[in-house]
Amino acid sequence: MDDAISAALAEVGPRLKRIRTERGVTLAELADATGISKSTLSRLEGGQRKPSLELLLPIALAHQVPVDELVGAPEIGDPRVRLTPRRIKRRDGSTETIIPLTRQPGAPHAFKMIIPARGCEPTPMTHEGYEWMYVLAGRVRLILGAKETILSQGEAAEFDTRIPHWFSGADGHPAEVISIFGKQGERMHLRT
Repeated sequence: MDDAISAALAEVGPRLKRIRTERGVTLAELADATGISKSTLSRLEGGQRKPSLELLLPIALAHQVPVDELVGAPEIGDPRVRLTPRRIKRRDGSTETIIPLTRQPGAPHAFKMIIPARGCEPTPMTHEGYEWMYVLAGRVRLILGAKETILSQGEAAEFDTRIPHWFSGADGHPAEVISIFGKQGERMHLRT
């Protein structure tokens, strides 16, 4: 076998362990998610077991990463992000458009959001995470706890999403924002 291939294969185990530990996943949790035994995963991470497609595919699916990332393949291709916008129907009848700007798994994630002007009574919500928001166009009415703030174009806000919060386009017009948050914060905003 070619020395370059042998060297690449030798790095797969440590890379698998690093990806798993960075995500805070135990061997037992990964075994449950993949159907691969804990001992096989341990041997694979330790280099005592050769990586195979049958082992790498379920691990890639569990971590939501491409197999290329697990084996350290060189990155090639088009760097442009071409992800489909999601339209979310809110309880108040408004529709929010969310466009993912990142495609890699893990945190943080960036989204462009088109927030409609909601003509309803605010219903603040809470969830795990931390959010950062930058207003690209329009104005955003942000209610955070007991405080209401109007954010204009070029302004940013950051907050712990465990604080009750709600936002809307202000002045009867939609607003466009870039929003960045981790996986826990993302869950709330993408629920359909």
